[in-house]
Amino acid sequence: MFQEGSIQLVCLTASSGVPLFTRGASRQLPFSIIGSLNGVHMFGSGQGVVLSSCETEGGGRVVWRVFRDSVMLIAVNASHQAGQGEDSSKGERLRLWRLLENVWSCMVMMLGQDELINARNLERLKRDLRACYVLVDELLEERRPGILGYLTHCADCLLLPQLAPLQEAVEGFAKAADSEFGCLLIHGRVAAATEMWWRLAPLEIVLLSALTRVLSDSGAASCDYPVFLPQGSPTVALRLLRFQLLPGADVCVLCGPTPSLHSAESTLVGFWSPLVDTLRDRLAVGERCLPASVTLRPDVLAFLLINRESHRSISCVFAHPKSDPPSEDRCWELLKLFYIFCTTRYFKQEEAEADAEEEAGAHQGTTEDFVRAFSHQPLQCYLVTEECKSFALQTPQHQLFLLTPLAAPTFALNTIATQTLSSITAATGF
Repeated sequence: MFQEGSIQLVCLTASSGVPLFTRGASRQLPFSIIGSLNGVHMFGSGQGVVLSSCETEGGGRVVWRVFRDSVMLIAVNASHQAGQGEDSSKGERLRLWRLLENVWSCMVMMLGQDELINARNLERLKRDLRACYVLVDELLEERRPGILGYLTHCADCLLLPQLAPLQEAVEGFAKAADSEFGCLLIHGRVAAATEMWWRLAPLEIVLLSALTRVLSDSGAASCDYPVFLPQGSPTVALRLLRFQLLPGADVCVLCGPTPSLHSAESTLVGFWSPLVDTLRDRLAVGERCLPASVTLRPDVLAFLLINRESHRSISCVFAHPKSDPPSEDRCWELLKLFYIFCTTRYFKQEEAEADAEEEAGAHQGTTEDFVRAFSHQPLQCYLVTEECKSFALQTPQHQLFLLTPLAAPTFALNTIATQTLSSITAATGF
């Protein structure tokens, strides 16, 4: 399992290599290095070779990707992984590849695809791209340990008890705003949403949730923000109306020209008044993603459960005061690393990608080459490290990634995972 390093992101025009912005490490790459990274990619293109990734002598990694023949994104990770093996290299490549895709989708969501593809004034484009910085930094820094959607491309969710009143309120609120797209986020995760919201592309839901969290952090009680949907509406802007109901609870809708922000704030937000106590109760639970009625085994340190059909996920880290497990932040990191380990070695990637051809090129030599050696699709795997034991379980509908203490018997990991999956799905229908 690799250690995180300092990731730096460079955005350039694909045709001329003009830098548009750089984000990431406090010490930016020199212009000569940026020019060299762009130049070697252009040289390969001229020779009919697509350069997508390389590893440095010191163990760092560089990943290139060109979007719509207009924008090149380069991610540079300076972490030193020399000698840590091919698995580490595959995992880092997947992580950086997802980052570039997320950043491009973020740029489209903020500015629209036409503005990026048909840019005539580069100085103006540079200024407009500043609106993306706060969200790009969110993607780069991964400030919120419990949010994994950037990596999994599944919506981070909460499963709340007695959800019906909140679900009805979301649907009624969206209808009153003349919209079919409404969502309630609690602690930054989707708690309830309309059917049409769930029909958005998974990455769109992930990025809209991230934008809502960023807007909530700004301290504003309400926002009216123009957004493009990277897959659903990349050229026509919609309006994202976001309102803070209580600290930690936000409701948002996607709508057209009406209603105005003032009208929605003065007339529609009062729609939630009868549910204030209910919202407070849900917020008091904290970031636990499961109802209190769901009881898990005491030897579960953390888990990530993905519904493969709906592209939704729930994840949680549990406190174990009587033992000495990894810290909460370290458990979140180990959970991400174990997910990467499994998906680059054993579990096939099935989510639809924005650019199928480039995605196929990126994954070549990772999951597929390894899985071809099997006569079947792997359904389980486990890993024992110095910090914990991990077990992954795959079914036609779910993927479960589980961390347990070192004291848990290795032969019992399958039973622990199976019981955990059964307990959650039986009680919640997730």
